This record gives sequence, structure tokens and C-alpha cells, in this order.
Amino acid sequence: MCKCGNKKILLIITGVLALGIGSIGIVLPILPTVAFLLIASICFVNSSEKLNVWFEKSKNYQKHLRGFIEKKGMIMKEKLTLLIPVNIMLITYMVIHDNLLMRLTISFLIIVKLIFFAKMKTLKKMDNVVE
Repeated sequence: MCKCGNKKILLIITGVLALGIGSIGIVLPILPTVAFLLIASICFVNSSEKLNVWFEKSKNYQKHLRGFIEKKGMIMKEKLTLLIPVNIMLITYMVIHDNLLMRLTISFLIIVKLIFFAKMKTLKKMDNVVE
């Protein structure tokens, strides 16, 4: 098999795994749903037109990613829905466990996430409606 075929297979496998983890993240807020669905989207775009079309029609894509990709931002409610539960869980975990390296790592993740969401365009509610 050529290297091109191997790359496509690797992208498909990575995309399917990212989609699975992103789907789990919908019910388990510690996992970043949008990030994993974005990885899945990138993998499907670069590997399989059929998978990409299927993914773009899926409920997960429509609900969690479409507005973000098309409008390059999120409404404040979406940002807070992502940030608040995850930060509560991470801070709780950080307080319960007495491990300096883990606390520093979690603090770093929280700061990076907050910076990312602060820099991300905040849409007005009407801007996020996709026809």
C-alpha cells in the first residue's frame, strides 16, 4: 500500500477515535467535546469525502461544531456551558489531590483554556443562527 493510503487510514482512525471521545465528552464534561469534534472534522476533511459529508450531517456536528466553524466563534452561553462545568471539575480534582505537578498542570490547562475562549470571537445570539 502506498504512503498516501496509509495516511488516509491513519486520518480515518484518528477521526473516528476523536469523534468517539468527543461524543463521550457530551455527557462527561471533563472531556473537551468541541476540540475532539474539531479534530474529527479535520481528519475526515483530509481523508474521506464520504465520511466528511456524513459527519457534517450528524447531530454532533450540527449542535456542537457547525456554528463554531462557520462563524469562527461562539455565543457567550456556549462558552460558559463549556467552561464552567469543566473548570469546576478540574479545580475540585486539583484541591482534592495533593500533588504539585498535577496542580501545576491543571492550572496551566485552565489558564490556556480561559485565554483561548477569551480570544475567541463572542457572537451575538442572532449571529450564531445558521440556515
